[in-house]
Formats: sequence, structure tokens, C-alpha cells
Amino acid sequence: MIAHALTPQLSELLAPATGLIALAARHVESSRTWCHREHHALPSASLIKLPILAAFWEAVEAGRLDPAARVSVPAGARVALTVNPAEVRPLSQDPADLDAARRVDALQNRIFLDPVLRGHYPEALLEDLQHVTDFSFVRDGDLAAIGVGTDVLGVNYYSPTLVAAATPELRAQVESGFVNDPQSASGPMPYPGTDLAFALPQDGPYTAMGWRVEPDAFTELLLWVHHEYPGVELMVTENGAAYDDKLASDGRVRDADRIAYLDAHLRAVHAAIEGGADVRGYFLWSLMDNFEWAWGYSKRFGIVHVDFATQVRTPKDSAHWYRDVIARNAVD
Repeated sequence: MIAHALTPQLSELLAPATGLIALAARHVESSRTWCHREHHALPSASLIKLPILAAFWEAVEAGRLDPAARVSVPAGARVALTVNPAEVRPLSQDPADLDAARRVDALQNRIFLDPVLRGHYPEALLEDLQHVTDFSFVRDGDLAAIGVGTDVLGVNYYSPTLVAAATPELRAQVESGFVNDPQSASGPMPYPGTDLAFALPQDGPYTAMGWRVEPDAFTELLLWVHHEYPGVELMVTENGAAYDDKLASDGRVRDADRIAYLDAHLRAVHAAIEGGADVRGYFLWSLMDNFEWAWGYSKRFGIVHVDFATQVRTPKDSAHWYRDVIARNAVD
């Protein structure tokens, strides 16, 4: 439907991209469980348990539907699982901050990847969550259903994550404020899924989302996945940036910040490949400006500008730049 809607306005622009990738993606995007959750107060144990249960049942669903997905796609197609892994950094080398980073790594990364790729939940994760749940909801056969593996692992990345141990001072800041994004620059927040670690604002530069721009963290994340789960083919299924784009009177959208972001992050992917990560492809987020979760139409990620009142589509400077990158299969 999207391809039909774009023809003929963008067909020429996007022609170099056709036929590059044949992938049937089981785009479960499991770790989106944590995303876009609004925090008005410190989380109770019952609220912490909800995303853990959601993560578990999404994994079970993915595993049980995987055989059906395989028979419903063309022969030779690849089936993929997409996650939102975090490049987690501790605020300091203090043991409490290091432990907070370990907890967040387990909650954001290993709770999804270990069951699918190793067939079990990490022991440290089970111990971390003893005060929340005993995991009695895991039934016989569930882990076997989850641990079917994946032909390709999709990785979404936008910004690194900075965490610290929960302290009375951090709790007081949250109780007196409001933050709904663990990567936001607007203030600290309890990390979704735990009451013992806080996500902290980071220094800029920022995108319009308030997310720190750090391409090197992208390289580090891809290499971390490669080393932790060797032999798994990787696909970048989301990477991009929102900026406050303006359609000029001459009909152009000059989004130089986005071009710089994409250039740097494509180079970061190349650096990961050079370091041994088996990255097979890259999907930019996104083709067009669209409805962005809790932010609605206020944040523009697209390389094609959309006038939401008239539905007119205008390729931004980044679209023309990205077309040339695809045609060359390289950045200058």
C-alpha cells in the first residue's frame, strides 16, 4: 500500500533501493514493551511486574507463531525478530551504579535475547526480580517455544542509555516532576521494569526528541550483540533522527542535521562490520513523517516531509542524499 501511494512521485527517487533485501521480518519488536510509558510517580511492584509479564508473553507468542510464519512466506525468505537493545553506561564506577547498569542490561537486553538465543532467562535477572515475581507464569514448554532462535536479529538504535543507582535525591526529583522517556534530556526517571535504577539525562548534542547523538555507541552496541550472541546475523531495522524540519518557500526541506546524523551512523555500522559484527542491512527510520507514539505528529523522523493537512509529500534534502548513498552503496 505504501509503494502504491508513493507512485509515481517517489518511485524514481527510491528506485536504487528496490531489490536490495529479500527479508520476511517477524517484526515483533519485543523490547518496545518498555517504550513510551508515562511516569507520574515512582513505580509500585505491581506496575513493575506488568512489563515483565508483557515481555514474557510476547516472547512466547513469537516462538509459537514462528513455524506458521515460516510456512506462510516464500521459499528462501528469512524470518527475523527485532528488539530495542540498549547500550547501557553506568554514571560512575561506584559499585552501586555498576550494579544499576547490570540490572538495566538484564531488563532491556537479556530478558529478550537470552530466552530466544540461549533458551533460558539469566539467573541474575531472576534474582533481581525476586521481590517482584517468582516467574511462576513460565509453564512447561514455554522456554522451548521461545528458544527457537531467529534467522536474523533486528536491532533498533537511536541513543545510548545512562543509568545510576536509585537514591533518595533522584526519587525526590521524580516525585516533583514528570518524564516519559528513559532517553530524554528533560530529567531522571526510574528505569522501566525496576525500582532500583534510574535513567539519567545526558549531554548533547540532541535530536528534537532530546536524545543524545552518539554514533560510537551504535558501534559498541552492535559489537556487544555480536560478541554476546556469536553467529547471529544482524539487521539494523531502525535508525534515524527527528528534527524540526521546515518546508521553505522554494519547496525544499534543508535537513542538514539529519544528513549528518545518518552519515555518522552509517559509518558507525561500517565500523562494527569492520570489527566483526555480521550486519547484513540497514533500514532508515523513517521514509515519511508519521504518527510517533506518545508524541503524535509533533516529531518528524521522515526523509520525506508530509504536510499533514494536505497529505502532500516532499522529499527532503536527506532523501536525495540517501538515494545517492544507496546507489553508491557507500558514504563519501
